[in-house]
Amino acid sequence: MDLGLLGKTALVTGANRGTGAAIARTLASEGALVLVHRLAQDAPDPTTDQIVADGGQAISVCGNITTESGADGLAHSLAEKADSIDVLVNNYGTAEAGQWIDLTAQEWTDMYEKNVLSATRCIERFLPSMRDKGWGRIIQVGTIGSFRPNARMPHYYAAKAALAAATVSLAKELAGTGITVNTVSPGLIKTAEVEAHFLAMGERKGWGNDWATVEKKALERMGGNPLGRIALPEEVGDLVAFVASTRADYINGENIRIDGGSIDAPY
Repeated sequence: MDLGLLGKTALVTGANRGTGAAIARTLASEGALVLVHRLAQDAPDPTTDQIVADGGQAISVCGNITTESGADGLAHSLAEKADSIDVLVNNYGTAEAGQWIDLTAQEWTDMYEKNVLSATRCIERFLPSMRDKGWGRIIQVGTIGSFRPNARMPHYYAAKAALAAATVSLAKELAGTGITVNTVSPGLIKTAEVEAHFLAMGERKGWGNDWATVEKKALERMGGNPLGRIALPEEVGDLVAFVASTRADYINGENIRIDGGSIDAPY
């Protein structure tokens, strides 16, 4: 299936590792020029090197989008490297541990800053060029916790729920422009960090160090899903690439789950 991404330019925030890196690699494999974003200049960026080594097109960019000045810096940098942005994937975000009884107002504010305002800053700066061309894709990377959050990390789930609500509002605001706005909400993803976390848990609990066994035990502990496994980052990348494609013209204002059929957020 031709996704129609050849010649498109995509910015993926937080793409130097994890799920963002998988999204960037998939978009590049479909012919897009991918702007691989990281927050700081000194952060490693193996994603760009890998894409180029695989024959794709990628440019490394940086900017601290949790601040206005950092987002301005990113926009100015991109103006020198790409004519305009066709696809904006707001992947950057962070989840931090916390319980209702312990969280401070500042911690709630920080979660909103990182998971909502980082995205709206990018939208503010890169939406005008999409309007000018009459075509564009804005995709937020959310979480299944925006549907049914768990007790832990309430500030994170609340922020991601706000991002999903903003997505619907923006989709309506952009009616008739040729720009679609959607959220893709994964459950657990087998990033390097998640795999290391569960392998360490397996060692502590005596499950062994075989990933298949540890994965099964970890899912049982968290309620599991009908597929009995954790998503691969590439599976999330595939969904994002389709939503970004010309084949997805009629998908708009949605919060699309990719969670193996989970009922609740895993944490």
